[in-house]
Amino acid sequence: MRFAQKALTLAVLFATPAVAQTRLDHRELAADQQIIHALNRLTFGARPGDVQKVRSIGLDKWVEQQLYPGKIDNSSLEKFLAHYSVLNQNQNYLLREYTEVQRDRRLARREAGDSAGRPSRDENMAMQQAGLTRRRVVGELQSSRVARAVSSNRQLEEVMTDFWLNHFNVYAQKGPPQAYYLAEYDRDVIRPRAMGKFRDLLEAVAKSPAMLFYLDNARSMADSTRPRLVSERERERRADAARRAMRRRNPRRRPNIPGTLMSPDLNEADAAMRQRQNQLRNGGLNENYGRELLELHTLGVDGGYTQQDVINVARALTGWTLRPPATGGGFIFRPEMHDAGEKIVLGHKLKPNRGIEDGEEVLDIVSRHPSTAKYVATKLARRFISDNPPKAVVDQAAAVFLKTDGDIREVVRSIITSNEFYSQQAFRAKVKSPFEVVVSAMRAMNAAPDSTPRTAQMIAYLGEPIYGHQAPNGYPETGDAWMNTGAILNRINFGIAAAANRIPGARIAGIPGFDSLASAPRQKQVDAVVAMLLGGSASAVTRAVLMSGENPLLAAANDTAIAMTEAEAGEPMMSDAPRDNGNRPRAGARQNPLGRPNGALPQLKGIAQVIGLALGSPEFQRR
Repeated sequence: MRFAQKALTLAVLFATPAVAQTRLDHRELAADQQIIHALNRLTFGARPGDVQKVRSIGLDKWVEQQLYPGKIDNSSLEKFLAHYSVLNQNQNYLLREYTEVQRDRRLARREAGDSAGRPSRDENMAMQQAGLTRRRVVGELQSSRVARAVSSNRQLEEVMTDFWLNHFNVYAQKGPPQAYYLAEYDRDVIRPRAMGKFRDLLEAVAKSPAMLFYLDNARSMADSTRPRLVSERERERRADAARRAMRRRNPRRRPNIPGTLMSPDLNEADAAMRQRQNQLRNGGLNENYGRELLELHTLGVDGGYTQQDVINVARALTGWTLRPPATGGGFIFRPEMHDAGEKIVLGHKLKPNRGIEDGEEVLDIVSRHPSTAKYVATKLARRFISDNPPKAVVDQAAAVFLKTDGDIREVVRSIITSNEFYSQQAFRAKVKSPFEVVVSAMRAMNAAPDSTPRTAQMIAYLGEPIYGHQAPNGYPETGDAWMNTGAILNRINFGIAAAANRIPGARIAGIPGFDSLASAPRQKQVDAVVAMLLGGSASAVTRAVLMSGENPLLAAANDTAIAMTEAEAGEPMMSDAPRDNGNRPRAGARQNPLGRPNGALPQLKGIAQVIGLALGSPEFQRR
């Protein structure tokens, strides 16, 4: 069989089945299948012993426990997370240090009249240290995200946090400040509200520095033709009066001159003044957040809004901006930036001469809109049931959303307790994302959480860099976007690397019964691995692969020497490494995190080989 034919065969095996659209009146899955299914959907994969634990508790009782994560002890994970030295620091303080280094460098050059000259040795060292700290913030944030998914006892909370972080996507490389904003975004904005009221979550996101900066609302202000809540002349008069008052209190102190003693209050006032001047000089209405609020966060692209609604939402949210790091950072409403004119949003009239109330009323309108209920319900049903969720489940979830004023917990409950959730068609109907592949493999191997960047790098290699999706629509929600020949090959090779103990904290010897299986006959090894890693069921094709020790797709790739170009060159998929004209990474590209420095993968034998092939099988790639 030619390589292309074999690749097509594997792609068919990885394809997801369609889900019936008829309403079920009972759970179709057998009792143990229900447990396996729930563990695959409501967690990031079963750990050894989880099936027995859920069976002893009772599935419905275990689901109820997961719906209330605050009651579940998570102290062991919190103890592990306490060791993240940079992530646990005050992120605004770190950002303030970063911006001060940049400011001092600019001021020193300005005084020396050398704006285009080379930086001094001290300047270089300061900038390098600031850049290193920023990279460590992102690295620890990515690592902690994986660690939580691997080890948290509050698994449904982690699944929902992952869902909302993708729904309200932000991009880590937007600019230097974003790294510092992300820590608060994950910890204080999304995670505590992942199972709460949608309206509360929406407002927390709208006021978060991460979103304000990412979608540019921090610099959105009324156009020059629009009335403002506070005129520019009045704003300047108030600001000048405040500065004079501060100078009277601190007459001997000069602001912003390196090497002189500065009043903290005066320095903060100057920082705020500079920010406002820059905003007013360079500003204007920015529709980015207003558009994504309607299209991606609430109503959906077919939610019934118009371009005029987008404009008026953006106008309502003018003045929702950020304090400079020197003044404490965080959200602030600035009336001098706000459009005070009348606005009409989705048929609702917003009266003129109001302030922050405009934006808050917009959030009220969109968070309780029927289109939002349907959009959110569809996305949640897609996450938990199938890429094409049953209409009856979506309609019921949307009704619950409207009845409970957007209670996320109750909407999720309506989906994961439905008979459709436990249908045969839903079983293994979802293709795992790269994040889910890596985390579920670690959980299956009873891995300890990894404090290094390695597991996050593996996820990036498979195509899903954490906080690395540039567009606001987030990573794909359906399996077809993740499944192509190259992606399947990378996943198969990941399974081999995992079985070769290439994942930090994960050893196949940690799988219960591994020692006794090492010398067992091949058939017994295959049966045991299918039971442990694949929920007790595997296709005839998968069993044949496990028995023979050869995956036909990898064999064809080796024969034709055309497959795994990415892995051979040591370059992660979807990376920004430099490439030559042959689409192969040039020298200096990042190494393949799955293999040795030359990209080669180990040759496994025996039980390790069976485990590696099982982790790369279609059954394990689905949830």
